[in-house]
Amino acid sequence: MKAVQFKEYGGPEVLEVVDVEEPHAEPGQVRIAVRAAGVNPPDWKIRSGVRRDFFPRTLPAGVGFEAAGVVDEVGEGVTGVSVGDSVFGFGEPTHAEFAILHSWAKKPDKMPFEEAGAIAVGGETAFRILERMGVARGETLLVCGAAGGVGSAVVQLARWRGIKVIGTDSPAKQDYLRSLGADATTYEAGWVDRVKALAPNGVDAAMDVVGANAFAELIELTGDPSKVGSIMLSDADKGIITTYEREENPARLLAEVARAFKEGGLRMRVERTFSLAETGEAHRISAEGTTLGKLVVIPS
Repeated sequence: MKAVQFKEYGGPEVLEVVDVEEPHAEPGQVRIAVRAAGVNPPDWKIRSGVRRDFFPRTLPAGVGFEAAGVVDEVGEGVTGVSVGDSVFGFGEPTHAEFAILHSWAKKPDKMPFEEAGAIAVGGETAFRILERMGVARGETLLVCGAAGGVGSAVVQLARWRGIKVIGTDSPAKQDYLRSLGADATTYEAGWVDRVKALAPNGVDAAMDVVGANAFAELIELTGDPSKVGSIMLSDADKGIITTYEREENPARLLAEVARAFKEGGLRMRVERTFSLAETGEAHRISAEGTTLGKLVVIPS
């Protein structure tokens, strides 16, 4: 099969499409014919070598953590899914014609494959964030970096639950944040004062989903480190909540993602799609941080 790999750490140019042996489903897994696979910041951080301490790889290595497709092999002990079912979920690597998923949910009929291939990481992480932070209906949540894949999912799910959301991001993304239901502001100079003006009764919780390194300000706004969260593993020693403590049953939250989509609480904007051969370009654009929503690789 065709798959994207890198033989050495480096820039997007080290990615290449190669012929590799097809993987096969082991117990507890399913194999899918990949229809779409999302691009996430860890993909290019791993490829570049920046995160090799947290995500060691044996080279050559593939890329991709999430995908959607049609099940064509079911491993021993797997129930509730059959060959021919459309699913989305987690596996590695996924930027290939076939991929193994270890956690999945059935794709809602009305969810396009492009969207399904990009929704697992953002949707599951967003549900985990909101569960672990315990933000309640009527409270105010600040989301730093709110226009990306994870951030936009947090905004939508929080609004769906009746939580007031303030989202920060670049000036070009303000209208998009407002379209998601957030009170939007930029992260330029004076942003703390602008957030205070948008939340006269205070901020109950704050989440950094882009590694903004603004914890002093977030703690100032919430008044409590335990009310601040981050998606960065390196922030685990700051007394805040991190999302790198893995969910014991990711399929549970993926099922919640599917339910939220069906009930109108969550969509994932796909800004652009790429072929396998264009995966390097997708990495380059993702690293620029200008994307609204997600970038997606389409294997065929």
